[in-house]
Amino acid sequence: MKRVTSLLFLLAFSLLKAQNSLPQDYFQNPLDVPIVLAGSFGELRSNHFHSGLDIKTQQREGLPVKASATGYISRINIQHYGYGKALYIQHPNGYTTVYGHLQKLAPKLQEYLKKKQYAKESYEIELFPEAGELQVEQGELIAYSGNTGGSGGPHLHFEIRDGSQRPMNAQLFGIDVPDSREPLIEGLFAYALDEEAHVNDSQKRQKLRLIPTSNGNFTTNEVDACGEIGFGISAVDQQDGAYNHNGVFRIDASLNGEQVFEIDFDKFSFAETRNLNRLIDYQYYQSSRKRIQKLFKSPDNPLSMYGELQNYGKLNIKDSLDYQYTIKVTDFKGNEKTITIPIKGRSSNEISKETPPPNFTLVEAGKNFSAKENGIDISIPAGTIYEDAFMDIQFMGDTVKVHKDEIPAASNFTIGFDISEVPAEKRDQLFVARISDYGKPSYSSTYRNGNRITTRTRTFGTYTLATDIQPPRVSPVNFYDGQWISNNETLKIRISDDLSGINSYRATINGKFILMEYEYKNNTLTYDFSDNVITDTADNDLKVIVTDNVGNTTSFTATFHRKY
Repeated sequence: MKRVTSLLFLLAFSLLKAQNSLPQDYFQNPLDVPIVLAGSFGELRSNHFHSGLDIKTQQREGLPVKASATGYISRINIQHYGYGKALYIQHPNGYTTVYGHLQKLAPKLQEYLKKKQYAKESYEIELFPEAGELQVEQGELIAYSGNTGGSGGPHLHFEIRDGSQRPMNAQLFGIDVPDSREPLIEGLFAYALDEEAHVNDSQKRQKLRLIPTSNGNFTTNEVDACGEIGFGISAVDQQDGAYNHNGVFRIDASLNGEQVFEIDFDKFSFAETRNLNRLIDYQYYQSSRKRIQKLFKSPDNPLSMYGELQNYGKLNIKDSLDYQYTIKVTDFKGNEKTITIPIKGRSSNEISKETPPPNFTLVEAGKNFSAKENGIDISIPAGTIYEDAFMDIQFMGDTVKVHKDEIPAASNFTIGFDISEVPAEKRDQLFVARISDYGKPSYSSTYRNGNRITTRTRTFGTYTLATDIQPPRVSPVNFYDGQWISNNETLKIRISDDLSGINSYRATINGKFILMEYEYKNNTLTYDFSDNVITDTADNDLKVIVTDNVGNTTSFTATFHRKY
Protein backbone atom coordinates (compact mmCIF):
# COMPACT_ATOMS: atom_id res chain seq x y z
CA MET A 1 0.00 0.00 0.00
CA LYS A 2 2.91 2.34 0.81
CA ARG A 3 4.36 1.68 -2.66
CA VAL A 4 1.02 2.52 -4.32
CA THR A 5 0.78 5.78 -2.34
CA SER A 6 4.32 6.73 -3.36
CA LEU A 7 3.59 6.02 -7.03
CA LEU A 8 0.44 8.13 -6.95
CA PHE A 9 2.36 10.97 -5.30
CA LEU A 10 5.07 10.81 -7.96
CA LEU A 11 2.47 10.83 -10.74
CA ALA A 12 0.70 13.84 -9.24
CA PHE A 13 4.03 15.63 -8.71
CA SER A 14 5.13 14.93 -12.29
CA LEU A 15 1.85 16.26 -13.70
CA LEU A 16 2.06 19.38 -11.53
CA LYS A 17 5.66 19.94 -12.56
CA ALA A 18 4.78 19.52 -16.25
CA GLN A 19 1.94 22.03 -15.92
CA ASN A 20 4.10 24.54 -14.03
CA SER A 21 6.77 24.35 -16.74
CA LEU A 22 4.27 25.92 -19.14
CA PRO A 23 4.09 29.73 -19.21
CA GLN A 24 1.36 30.80 -16.77
CA ASP A 25 1.13 34.56 -17.38
CA TYR A 26 1.94 34.69 -21.08
CA PHE A 27 -1.56 34.36 -22.58
CA GLN A 28 -4.59 36.44 -21.62
CA ASN A 29 -8.33 36.10 -22.06
CA PRO A 30 -9.01 37.05 -25.73
CA LEU A 31 -12.33 38.67 -24.78
CA ASP A 32 -13.22 41.51 -22.42
CA VAL A 33 -16.04 39.46 -20.88
CA PRO A 34 -15.53 36.85 -18.13
CA ILE A 35 -14.83 33.34 -19.38
CA VAL A 36 -17.92 31.15 -19.34
CA LEU A 37 -17.63 27.97 -21.38
CA ALA A 38 -19.99 26.50 -23.94
CA GLY A 39 -17.43 23.77 -24.61
CA SER A 40 -14.27 22.54 -22.90
CA PHE A 41 -10.98 21.18 -24.20
CA GLY A 42 -10.99 17.49 -25.12
CA GLU A 43 -14.77 17.34 -25.00
CA LEU A 44 -16.20 14.41 -26.93
CA ARG A 45 -17.74 15.56 -30.21
CA SER A 46 -18.90 13.70 -33.32
CA ASN A 47 -15.82 11.92 -34.72
CA HIS A 48 -13.37 14.24 -32.93
CA PHE A 49 -12.17 15.71 -29.67
CA HIS A 50 -12.89 19.40 -29.15
CA SER A 51 -9.59 21.21 -29.65
CA GLY A 52 -10.16 24.41 -27.70
CA LEU A 53 -12.30 26.40 -25.32
CA ASP A 54 -15.66 27.62 -26.61
CA ILE A 55 -16.07 30.93 -24.78
CA LYS A 56 -19.59 32.32 -24.55
CA THR A 57 -20.16 35.80 -25.96
CA GLN A 58 -23.34 36.57 -24.01
CA GLN A 59 -25.50 35.38 -26.93
CA ARG A 60 -24.16 38.22 -29.05
CA GLU A 61 -21.96 38.64 -32.08
CA GLY A 62 -19.50 41.46 -32.63
CA LEU A 63 -17.59 41.39 -29.33
CA PRO A 64 -13.97 42.60 -29.69
CA VAL A 65 -11.52 39.70 -29.95
CA LYS A 66 -8.00 40.59 -28.86
CA ALA A 67 -4.62 38.95 -29.36
CA SER A 68 -3.98 36.70 -26.39
CA ALA A 69 -0.24 37.45 -26.65
CA THR A 70 2.16 39.34 -28.91
CA GLY A 71 3.07 37.70 -32.21
CA TYR A 72 2.22 37.78 -35.90
CA ILE A 73 -0.69 36.50 -37.99
CA SER A 74 0.62 33.24 -39.42
CA ARG A 75 -2.56 31.96 -41.04
CA ILE A 76 -5.97 33.21 -42.10
CA ASN A 77 -8.45 30.49 -43.02
CA ILE A 78 -11.91 31.37 -44.33
CA GLN A 79 -14.31 28.45 -44.79
CA HIS A 80 -18.04 27.95 -45.18
CA TYR A 81 -17.91 25.17 -42.59
CA GLY A 82 -15.52 24.13 -39.80
CA TYR A 83 -14.00 27.11 -37.99
CA GLY A 84 -15.66 29.58 -40.38
CA LYS A 85 -13.51 32.71 -40.29
CA ALA A 86 -10.39 31.88 -38.31
CA LEU A 87 -7.13 33.62 -37.37
CA TYR A 88 -3.88 32.03 -36.22
CA ILE A 89 -1.19 33.94 -34.31
CA GLN A 90 2.36 32.62 -34.03
CA HIS A 91 4.05 33.68 -30.79
CA PRO A 92 7.79 34.08 -30.08
CA ASN A 93 7.68 31.32 -27.45
CA GLY A 94 6.74 28.73 -30.11
CA TYR A 95 3.04 28.42 -29.35
CA THR A 96 0.17 29.32 -31.67
CA THR A 97 -3.22 30.70 -30.67
CA VAL A 98 -6.33 30.15 -32.79
CA TYR A 99 -9.52 32.24 -32.91
CA GLY A 100 -12.51 30.68 -34.71
CA HIS A 101 -16.10 31.38 -35.81
CA LEU A 102 -15.29 35.08 -36.21
CA GLN A 103 -17.80 37.57 -37.59
CA LYS A 104 -15.13 39.68 -39.30
CA LEU A 105 -11.51 40.66 -38.88
CA ALA A 106 -10.14 43.93 -37.50
CA PRO A 107 -9.90 46.71 -40.14
CA LYS A 108 -6.26 46.28 -41.19
CA LEU A 109 -6.62 42.50 -41.35
CA GLN A 110 -9.97 42.73 -43.11
CA GLU A 111 -8.44 44.96 -45.78
CA TYR A 112 -5.58 42.51 -46.27
CA LEU A 113 -8.03 39.59 -46.52
CA LYS A 114 -10.41 41.26 -48.96
CA LYS A 115 -7.59 42.08 -51.37
CA LYS A 116 -6.56 38.44 -51.43
CA GLN A 117 -10.14 37.19 -51.81
CA TYR A 118 -10.82 39.52 -54.72
CA ALA A 119 -7.54 38.59 -56.36
CA LYS A 120 -8.52 34.91 -56.15
CA GLU A 121 -12.22 35.66 -56.79
CA SER A 122 -13.14 33.34 -53.94
CA TYR A 123 -14.71 33.74 -50.50
CA GLU A 124 -13.05 30.58 -49.22
CA ILE A 125 -9.33 31.16 -48.94
CA GLU A 126 -6.34 30.08 -46.88
CA LEU A 127 -3.47 32.53 -46.41
CA PHE A 128 -0.05 32.21 -44.79
CA PRO A 129 1.37 35.74 -44.33
CA GLU A 130 5.13 36.11 -44.00
CA ALA A 131 6.57 36.22 -40.50
CA GLY A 132 6.23 39.77 -39.20
CA GLU A 133 4.05 40.92 -42.13
CA LEU A 134 1.00 41.28 -39.88
CA GLN A 135 2.43 41.93 -36.42
CA VAL A 136 0.05 42.19 -33.45
CA GLU A 137 0.56 43.15 -29.82
CA GLN A 138 -1.03 41.49 -26.81
CA GLY A 139 -4.46 42.99 -26.26
CA GLU A 140 -4.67 44.42 -29.79
CA LEU A 141 -8.02 44.14 -31.57
CA ILE A 142 -7.75 41.40 -34.20
CA ALA A 143 -11.38 40.50 -34.94
CA TYR A 144 -15.00 40.47 -33.78
CA SER A 145 -16.72 37.37 -32.42
CA GLY A 146 -19.33 35.67 -34.52
CA ASN A 147 -21.16 32.49 -35.45
CA THR A 148 -19.54 31.49 -38.75
CA GLY A 149 -18.72 27.98 -39.94
CA GLY A 150 -19.94 25.00 -37.97
CA SER A 151 -20.83 27.04 -34.91
CA GLY A 152 -24.14 26.23 -33.25
CA GLY A 153 -24.49 29.68 -31.66
CA PRO A 154 -22.45 32.86 -31.05
CA HIS A 155 -19.16 32.13 -29.28
CA LEU A 156 -15.40 32.34 -29.69
CA HIS A 157 -13.45 29.14 -30.30
CA PHE A 158 -10.02 29.68 -28.70
CA GLU A 159 -7.04 27.33 -28.90
CA ILE A 160 -3.43 27.16 -27.83
CA ARG A 161 -1.23 24.82 -29.91
CA ASP A 162 2.31 23.65 -29.28
CA GLY A 163 5.19 23.84 -31.77
CA SER A 164 3.92 20.68 -33.51
CA GLN A 165 0.46 22.23 -33.92
CA ARG A 166 -1.03 19.90 -31.34
CA PRO A 167 -3.88 21.57 -29.45
CA MET A 168 -3.38 21.84 -25.69
CA ASN A 169 -5.76 22.66 -22.87
CA ALA A 170 -5.57 26.45 -22.53
CA GLN A 171 -6.21 26.13 -18.79
CA LEU A 172 -2.74 24.58 -18.47
CA PHE A 173 -1.39 28.04 -19.36
CA GLY A 174 -3.22 29.89 -16.61
CA ILE A 175 -6.37 30.78 -18.58
CA ASP A 176 -8.77 30.75 -15.65
CA VAL A 177 -12.22 29.22 -15.97
CA PRO A 178 -14.25 29.54 -12.75
CA ASP A 179 -15.53 26.12 -11.77
CA SER A 180 -16.80 25.17 -8.33
CA ARG A 181 -19.09 22.37 -9.48
CA GLU A 182 -18.42 18.66 -9.38
CA PRO A 183 -18.68 16.55 -12.56
CA LEU A 184 -22.03 14.92 -13.31
CA ILE A 185 -22.22 11.13 -13.63
CA GLU A 186 -24.95 10.24 -16.10
CA GLY A 187 -24.45 6.49 -16.45
CA LEU A 188 -22.27 3.51 -15.58
CA PHE A 189 -21.89 0.37 -17.67
CA ALA A 190 -20.11 -2.99 -17.47
CA TYR A 191 -18.78 -5.11 -20.35
CA ALA A 192 -17.78 -8.74 -20.77
CA LEU A 193 -14.62 -8.59 -22.88
CA ASP A 194 -13.94 -12.18 -23.90
CA GLU A 195 -15.97 -15.20 -24.94
CA GLU A 196 -15.93 -16.77 -21.49
CA ALA A 197 -16.49 -13.60 -19.45
CA HIS A 198 -19.83 -12.51 -18.07
CA VAL A 199 -21.33 -9.77 -15.92
CA ASN A 200 -24.50 -10.57 -13.98
CA ASP A 201 -24.91 -13.78 -16.00
CA SER A 202 -24.74 -11.93 -19.33
CA GLN A 203 -22.27 -11.07 -22.07
CA LYS A 204 -24.35 -8.08 -23.09
CA ARG A 205 -23.58 -4.52 -22.06
CA GLN A 206 -24.95 -3.98 -18.53
CA LYS A 207 -26.19 -0.65 -17.24
CA LEU A 208 -25.57 -0.46 -13.50
CA ARG A 209 -27.74 1.44 -11.06
CA LEU A 210 -25.96 4.32 -9.37
CA ILE A 211 -26.72 4.59 -5.65
CA PRO A 212 -25.97 7.99 -4.07
CA THR A 213 -23.93 7.96 -0.87
CA SER A 214 -24.04 10.39 2.04
CA ASN A 215 -20.88 12.22 0.86
CA GLY A 216 -22.32 13.00 -2.58
CA ASN A 217 -20.57 10.17 -4.42
CA PHE A 218 -21.96 6.86 -5.70
CA THR A 219 -21.81 3.14 -5.17
CA THR A 220 -23.60 0.27 -6.91
CA ASN A 221 -25.15 -3.04 -6.03
CA GLU A 222 -22.67 -5.90 -5.95
CA VAL A 223 -21.70 -7.00 -9.46
CA ASP A 224 -21.37 -10.74 -10.16
CA ALA A 225 -18.71 -11.33 -12.77
CA CYS A 226 -16.03 -13.68 -14.00
CA GLY A 227 -13.34 -13.47 -16.68
CA GLU A 228 -12.03 -10.37 -18.42
CA ILE A 229 -14.40 -7.44 -17.94
CA GLY A 230 -14.32 -3.65 -18.21
CA PHE A 231 -16.36 -0.62 -17.32
CA GLY A 232 -17.55 2.48 -19.10
CA ILE A 233 -18.85 5.78 -17.83
CA SER A 234 -20.98 8.60 -19.16
CA ALA A 235 -19.82 11.76 -17.41
CA VAL A 236 -19.84 15.50 -18.11
CA ASP A 237 -18.74 18.66 -16.36
CA GLN A 238 -20.38 22.04 -15.84
CA GLN A 239 -18.37 25.17 -15.14
CA ASP A 240 -19.74 28.17 -13.26
CA GLY A 241 -22.23 30.38 -15.05
CA ALA A 242 -23.54 27.86 -17.57
CA TYR A 243 -25.54 24.65 -17.82
CA ASN A 244 -23.69 23.26 -20.85
CA HIS A 245 -22.64 19.63 -20.52
CA ASN A 246 -18.91 19.92 -21.17
CA GLY A 247 -16.10 17.39 -21.06
CA VAL A 248 -14.25 16.22 -17.97
CA PHE A 249 -10.49 16.62 -17.49
CA ARG A 250 -9.39 13.28 -16.05
CA ILE A 251 -10.73 9.82 -15.26
CA ASP A 252 -8.87 7.39 -12.99
CA ALA A 253 -9.81 3.87 -11.98
CA SER A 254 -8.33 1.50 -9.40
CA LEU A 255 -8.87 -2.11 -8.43
CA ASN A 256 -8.43 -2.92 -4.75
CA GLY A 257 -6.61 0.38 -4.30
CA GLU A 258 -4.13 -0.07 -7.18
CA GLN A 259 -4.46 2.21 -10.19
CA VAL A 260 -5.36 0.35 -13.38
CA PHE A 261 -6.56 3.14 -15.68
CA GLU A 262 -5.97 6.84 -16.34
CA ILE A 263 -6.91 9.21 -19.13
CA ASP A 264 -6.11 12.93 -19.20
CA PHE A 265 -7.54 15.47 -21.63
CA ASP A 266 -4.60 17.88 -21.75
CA LYS A 267 -3.22 17.48 -25.30
CA PHE A 268 -3.76 15.50 -28.50
CA SER A 269 -2.88 15.60 -32.19
CA PHE A 270 -5.32 16.12 -35.03
CA ALA A 271 -4.00 12.94 -36.66
CA GLU A 272 -5.49 10.86 -33.85
CA THR A 273 -8.70 12.76 -33.13
CA ARG A 274 -11.05 10.51 -35.15
CA ASN A 275 -9.97 7.62 -32.96
CA LEU A 276 -12.32 9.09 -30.37
CA ASN A 277 -14.69 6.51 -31.86
CA ARG A 278 -12.43 3.86 -30.34
CA LEU A 279 -12.65 5.48 -26.90
CA ILE A 280 -16.43 5.58 -26.81
CA ASP A 281 -19.04 2.84 -27.19
CA TYR A 282 -19.88 3.87 -30.76
CA GLN A 283 -22.86 1.55 -31.11
CA TYR A 284 -24.45 2.92 -27.95
CA TYR A 285 -23.87 6.50 -29.10
CA GLN A 286 -25.50 5.89 -32.46
CA SER A 287 -28.60 4.45 -30.83
CA SER A 288 -28.92 6.79 -27.83
CA ARG A 289 -26.87 9.92 -28.73
CA LYS A 290 -25.10 9.56 -25.37
CA ARG A 291 -21.40 8.78 -25.14
CA ILE A 292 -19.94 6.11 -22.90
CA GLN A 293 -16.18 6.49 -22.34
CA LYS A 294 -14.68 3.02 -22.09
CA LEU A 295 -12.28 2.64 -19.17
CA PHE A 296 -10.26 0.05 -21.05
CA LYS A 297 -8.53 0.00 -24.43
CA SER A 298 -7.61 -2.48 -27.10
CA PRO A 299 -3.93 -2.95 -27.98
CA ASP A 300 -4.45 -1.33 -31.40
CA ASN A 301 -5.98 1.87 -29.94
CA PRO A 302 -3.52 4.67 -30.90
CA LEU A 303 -4.86 7.44 -28.65
CA SER A 304 -2.19 9.28 -26.69
CA MET A 305 -4.32 10.55 -23.79
CA TYR A 306 -3.97 7.38 -21.74
CA GLY A 307 -1.74 7.44 -18.70
CA GLU A 308 -1.27 4.60 -16.22
CA LEU A 309 -2.76 1.37 -17.59
CA GLN A 310 -2.58 -2.16 -16.24
CA ASN A 311 -3.68 -4.83 -18.70
CA TYR A 312 -5.12 -2.02 -20.84
CA GLY A 313 -7.56 -1.21 -18.05
CA LYS A 314 -9.22 -4.62 -18.33
CA LEU A 315 -10.00 -6.57 -15.15
CA ASN A 316 -9.41 -10.30 -14.76
CA ILE A 317 -12.06 -11.40 -12.27
CA LYS A 318 -11.53 -14.82 -10.75
CA ASP A 319 -14.15 -17.10 -9.27
CA SER A 320 -14.78 -16.82 -5.50
CA LEU A 321 -12.69 -13.65 -5.02
CA ASP A 322 -13.97 -10.23 -3.94
CA TYR A 323 -12.89 -6.95 -5.54
CA GLN A 324 -13.54 -3.25 -5.19
CA TYR A 325 -13.33 -1.12 -8.32
CA THR A 326 -13.26 2.66 -7.90
CA ILE A 327 -13.71 5.31 -10.58
CA LYS A 328 -12.72 8.92 -9.96
CA VAL A 329 -13.86 11.66 -12.39
CA THR A 330 -12.12 15.01 -12.03
CA ASP A 331 -12.45 18.43 -13.66
CA PHE A 332 -9.56 20.84 -14.20
CA LYS A 333 -10.17 22.62 -10.90
CA GLY A 334 -9.93 19.37 -8.96
CA ASN A 335 -13.64 18.92 -8.27
CA GLU A 336 -14.33 15.20 -8.33
CA LYS A 337 -16.90 12.44 -8.13
CA THR A 338 -16.19 8.83 -7.28
CA ILE A 339 -18.04 5.59 -7.87
CA THR A 340 -17.31 2.48 -5.80
CA ILE A 341 -18.27 -0.84 -7.37
CA PRO A 342 -18.16 -4.05 -5.31
CA ILE A 343 -17.44 -7.08 -7.50
CA LYS A 344 -18.01 -10.71 -6.58
CA GLY A 345 -16.09 -13.26 -8.62
CA ARG A 346 -18.64 -15.92 -9.50
CA SER A 347 -18.52 -18.39 -12.36
CA SER A 348 -21.81 -19.14 -14.08
CA ASN A 349 -22.97 -21.76 -16.55
CA GLU A 350 -26.15 -19.86 -17.42
CA ILE A 351 -24.83 -17.01 -19.54
CA SER A 352 -26.95 -14.90 -21.86
CA LYS A 353 -24.79 -14.61 -24.98
CA GLU A 354 -25.02 -12.32 -27.98
CA THR A 355 -24.82 -14.12 -31.30
CA PRO A 356 -24.93 -12.44 -34.72
CA PRO A 357 -27.81 -13.32 -37.08
CA PRO A 358 -26.89 -16.20 -39.41
CA ASN A 359 -27.10 -14.04 -42.55
CA PHE A 360 -24.48 -11.54 -41.33
CA THR A 361 -21.04 -11.54 -42.98
CA LEU A 362 -17.77 -11.60 -41.05
CA VAL A 363 -15.53 -8.69 -42.05
CA GLU A 364 -12.03 -9.08 -40.63
CA ALA A 365 -10.26 -5.89 -39.61
CA GLY A 366 -6.86 -7.00 -40.88
CA LYS A 367 -7.98 -8.23 -44.30
CA ASN A 368 -9.37 -6.66 -47.45
CA PHE A 369 -13.06 -7.35 -47.97
CA SER A 370 -14.99 -7.04 -51.20
CA ALA A 371 -18.40 -8.04 -52.49
CA LYS A 372 -20.25 -7.48 -55.76
CA GLU A 373 -23.79 -8.03 -57.01
CA ASN A 374 -26.32 -6.34 -59.31
CA GLY A 375 -23.65 -4.04 -60.73
CA ILE A 376 -22.80 -2.72 -57.26
CA ASP A 377 -19.46 -3.37 -55.60
CA ILE A 378 -18.12 -2.82 -52.08
CA SER A 379 -14.45 -2.54 -51.12
CA ILE A 380 -13.45 -2.35 -47.44
CA PRO A 381 -9.64 -2.20 -47.21
CA ALA A 382 -7.73 -3.82 -44.36
CA GLY A 383 -7.58 -1.45 -41.40
CA THR A 384 -10.85 0.31 -42.21
CA ILE A 385 -12.55 -1.07 -39.11
CA TYR A 386 -10.84 -1.44 -35.75
CA GLU A 387 -11.82 -5.02 -35.00
CA ASP A 388 -13.52 -7.98 -36.66
CA ALA A 389 -17.26 -7.46 -37.04
CA PHE A 390 -20.28 -9.33 -38.31
CA MET A 391 -21.98 -7.02 -40.79
CA ASP A 392 -25.40 -6.97 -42.45
CA ILE A 393 -24.57 -6.68 -46.15
CA GLN A 394 -27.47 -6.83 -48.60
CA PHE A 395 -27.77 -6.04 -52.31
CA MET A 396 -31.30 -4.91 -53.15
CA GLY A 397 -31.72 -3.93 -56.79
CA ASP A 398 -30.03 -0.57 -57.25
CA THR A 399 -29.43 -0.22 -53.49
CA VAL A 400 -26.87 -1.75 -51.16
CA LYS A 401 -26.94 -1.99 -47.38
CA VAL A 402 -23.49 -2.01 -45.79
CA HIS A 403 -24.61 -2.70 -42.23
CA LYS A 404 -25.68 0.46 -40.36
CA ASP A 405 -23.84 3.28 -38.69
CA GLU A 406 -22.98 1.47 -35.48
CA ILE A 407 -19.44 0.33 -36.34
CA PRO A 408 -16.79 3.08 -36.45
CA ALA A 409 -14.57 3.32 -39.51
CA ALA A 410 -11.01 4.60 -39.18
CA SER A 411 -10.64 5.25 -42.91
CA ASN A 412 -12.65 5.30 -46.12
CA PHE A 413 -14.24 2.36 -47.87
CA THR A 414 -15.66 2.46 -51.41
CA ILE A 415 -19.05 1.72 -52.91
CA GLY A 416 -19.28 1.62 -56.70
CA PHE A 417 -22.17 1.45 -59.17
CA ASP A 418 -22.10 0.31 -62.80
CA ILE A 419 -23.97 2.91 -64.87
CA SER A 420 -23.28 1.49 -68.33
CA GLU A 421 -27.00 0.86 -68.88
CA VAL A 422 -27.99 4.40 -67.90
CA PRO A 423 -28.58 6.60 -70.98
CA ALA A 424 -25.63 8.93 -71.53
CA GLU A 425 -27.81 12.05 -71.30
CA LYS A 426 -28.89 11.12 -67.76
CA ARG A 427 -25.56 10.16 -66.24
CA ASP A 428 -24.42 13.66 -65.32
CA GLN A 429 -27.36 14.08 -62.97
CA LEU A 430 -26.64 10.88 -61.04
CA PHE A 431 -25.04 10.85 -57.61
CA VAL A 432 -24.53 8.38 -54.80
CA ALA A 433 -26.94 9.00 -51.93
CA ARG A 434 -26.93 7.69 -48.41
CA ILE A 435 -30.43 6.80 -47.21
CA SER A 436 -31.25 7.88 -43.66
CA ASP A 437 -33.23 5.76 -41.21
CA TYR A 438 -36.24 7.85 -42.24
CA GLY A 439 -35.76 7.16 -45.96
CA LYS A 440 -34.32 10.55 -46.88
CA PRO A 441 -31.47 10.57 -49.43
CA SER A 442 -28.43 12.80 -48.87
CA TYR A 443 -25.49 13.50 -51.13
CA SER A 444 -22.36 11.39 -50.59
CA SER A 445 -19.19 12.66 -52.30
CA THR A 446 -19.46 11.20 -55.79
CA TYR A 447 -16.77 10.40 -58.37
CA ARG A 448 -17.21 9.42 -62.03
CA ASN A 449 -14.91 7.23 -64.10
CA GLY A 450 -16.32 6.05 -67.38
CA ASN A 451 -19.20 3.66 -66.75
CA ARG A 452 -18.63 3.63 -63.01
CA ILE A 453 -19.75 6.00 -60.29
CA THR A 454 -18.37 5.69 -56.77
CA THR A 455 -18.37 7.19 -53.31
CA ARG A 456 -15.67 6.98 -50.65
CA THR A 457 -17.04 7.24 -47.14
CA ARG A 458 -16.41 6.40 -43.49
CA THR A 459 -20.07 5.94 -42.64
CA PHE A 460 -21.71 2.54 -42.91
CA GLY A 461 -25.33 2.46 -43.99
CA THR A 462 -27.61 2.13 -47.00
CA TYR A 463 -26.57 3.67 -50.33
CA THR A 464 -28.23 4.02 -53.70
CA LEU A 465 -28.04 5.96 -56.94
CA ALA A 466 -30.18 9.08 -57.02
CA THR A 467 -30.99 11.58 -59.74
CA ASP A 468 -31.14 15.34 -59.27
CA ILE A 469 -32.80 17.17 -62.15
CA GLN A 470 -33.84 20.29 -60.27
CA PRO A 471 -31.52 23.31 -60.36
CA PRO A 472 -30.89 25.38 -57.21
CA ARG A 473 -33.38 28.04 -56.17
CA VAL A 474 -32.19 31.65 -56.02
CA SER A 475 -34.21 34.61 -54.73
CA PRO A 476 -33.50 38.15 -53.43
CA VAL A 477 -33.85 38.86 -49.71
CA ASN A 478 -33.45 42.60 -49.06
CA PHE A 479 -34.27 44.05 -52.49
CA TYR A 480 -36.38 43.43 -55.58
CA ASP A 481 -35.73 43.80 -59.28
CA GLY A 482 -35.64 47.44 -60.35
CA GLN A 483 -35.52 48.85 -56.78
CA TRP A 484 -33.53 51.84 -55.56
CA ILE A 485 -31.40 50.59 -52.66
CA SER A 486 -29.16 53.56 -51.86
CA ASN A 487 -29.62 53.01 -48.12
CA ASN A 488 -28.72 49.32 -48.19
CA GLU A 489 -25.44 48.34 -46.59
CA THR A 490 -25.63 44.85 -48.04
CA LEU A 491 -27.11 42.85 -50.86
CA LYS A 492 -28.60 39.53 -49.75
CA ILE A 493 -29.59 36.51 -51.84
CA ARG A 494 -31.13 33.25 -50.64
CA ILE A 495 -29.96 30.05 -52.32
CA SER A 496 -31.01 26.45 -51.71
CA ASP A 497 -31.02 23.01 -53.30
CA ASP A 498 -33.37 20.22 -52.30
CA LEU A 499 -31.33 17.15 -53.15
CA SER A 500 -27.62 17.06 -54.04
CA GLY A 501 -26.77 20.36 -52.34
CA ILE A 502 -24.96 23.58 -53.24
CA ASN A 503 -21.53 23.13 -54.82
CA SER A 504 -20.49 26.60 -55.98
CA TYR A 505 -21.67 30.12 -56.69
CA ARG A 506 -20.37 33.25 -58.42
CA ALA A 507 -21.75 36.78 -58.48
CA THR A 508 -21.02 39.87 -60.58
CA ILE A 509 -22.28 43.44 -60.81
CA ASN A 510 -21.95 44.97 -64.26
CA GLY A 511 -19.63 42.12 -65.13
CA LYS A 512 -17.28 42.73 -62.17
CA PHE A 513 -16.76 39.96 -59.62
CA ILE A 514 -18.23 40.67 -56.18
CA LEU A 515 -17.42 38.79 -53.00
CA MET A 516 -20.47 37.13 -51.49
CA GLU A 517 -20.30 35.37 -48.14
CA TYR A 518 -22.22 32.09 -48.00
CA GLU A 519 -23.89 31.27 -44.68
CA TYR A 520 -25.21 27.75 -45.07
CA LYS A 521 -27.13 27.86 -41.78
CA ASN A 522 -29.66 30.30 -43.26
CA ASN A 523 -28.93 29.72 -46.97
CA THR A 524 -27.87 33.30 -47.69
CA LEU A 525 -25.26 35.02 -49.81
CA THR A 526 -24.27 38.50 -48.65
CA TYR A 527 -22.36 41.23 -50.48
CA ASP A 528 -21.12 44.22 -48.49
CA PHE A 529 -21.29 47.51 -50.42
CA SER A 530 -18.30 48.76 -48.41
CA ASP A 531 -16.18 46.57 -50.70
CA ASN A 532 -16.61 49.45 -53.20
CA VAL A 533 -16.61 47.28 -56.30
CA ILE A 534 -19.21 49.62 -57.86
CA THR A 535 -18.89 53.29 -56.92
CA ASP A 536 -20.06 55.43 -59.79
CA THR A 537 -22.96 53.77 -61.62
CA ALA A 538 -26.61 54.29 -60.64
CA ASP A 539 -27.94 51.47 -62.79
CA ASN A 540 -26.51 48.07 -61.89
CA ASP A 541 -26.98 44.61 -63.31
CA LEU A 542 -26.57 41.79 -60.80
CA LYS A 543 -25.90 38.24 -61.94
CA VAL A 544 -25.60 35.25 -59.58
CA ILE A 545 -24.81 31.75 -60.89
CA VAL A 546 -25.38 28.85 -58.49
CA THR A 547 -24.47 25.22 -59.22
CA ASP A 548 -25.40 22.09 -57.30
CA ASN A 549 -23.31 18.96 -56.79
CA VAL A 550 -24.38 17.29 -60.03
CA GLY A 551 -23.96 20.39 -62.21
CA ASN A 552 -27.50 21.78 -62.38
CA THR A 553 -27.14 25.54 -62.64
CA THR A 554 -29.39 28.51 -61.99
CA SER A 555 -28.56 31.96 -63.32
CA PHE A 556 -30.31 34.76 -61.43
CA THR A 557 -30.33 38.31 -62.80
CA ALA A 558 -31.74 41.54 -61.45
CA THR A 559 -31.29 45.27 -61.83
CA PHE A 560 -30.98 47.67 -58.92
CA HIS A 561 -30.36 51.40 -58.65
CA ARG A 562 -28.06 53.07 -56.19
CA LYS A 563 -26.58 56.52 -55.52
CA TYR A 564 -22.98 56.68 -54.29
